[in-house]
Amino acid sequence: MAMRRMYSRTKITAAESADLWERWKRGEGLHAIGDALGRWHTSIAAHIRPSGGIRPPARHRSLRALTLAEREEISRGIVEGRSVRAIARALGRAASTISREIGRNGGSRRYRAEASDQRAWKQALRPKLCKLAIHGQLRQVVITKLEEKWSPEQIAGWLKRSHPADEARRVSHETIYRSLYVQA
Repeated sequence: MAMRRMYSRTKITAAESADLWERWKRGEGLHAIGDALGRWHTSIAAHIRPSGGIRPPARHRSLRALTLAEREEISRGIVEGRSVRAIARALGRAASTISREIGRNGGSRRYRAEASDQRAWKQALRPKLCKLAIHGQLRQVVITKLEEKWSPEQIAGWLKRSHPADEARRVSHETIYRSLYVQA
């Protein structure tokens, strides 16, 4: 009776990803790469497929984005009881930037620098799905209006007037054009 190999089901690490792409560049097949990394060949294919088999560029943080060190300073400032303005002044950042950072990451009672930084990296992933791809009901409304020969600008304006308080039910004309372009 043949022994069955046990492969890892955990997420591919950065080091494994680098090795995977080097092996792919050398022309190794999915099964060979999978065997070398202790992964199923389907996991290797799923890692390669989103970028079309071309190694994606290394991710880097925007110069405008908060760094982990800045987030740690925010966390220390909160613990010390400093005001948002005092923290912002110490970091050379706008108070609104610090306030938004704290607000979107649990508020002053639950803010954690490491978790906030990981969330920021995750949120920055590209490509993001288009709003019309996510919200089926909104997509159907846009399709109906396009079939009625409305322009994307007219649809965007109508949605804004029809749902002034509901951001989820609105979409920009650029998003509609982008969706049309991708589908064509």
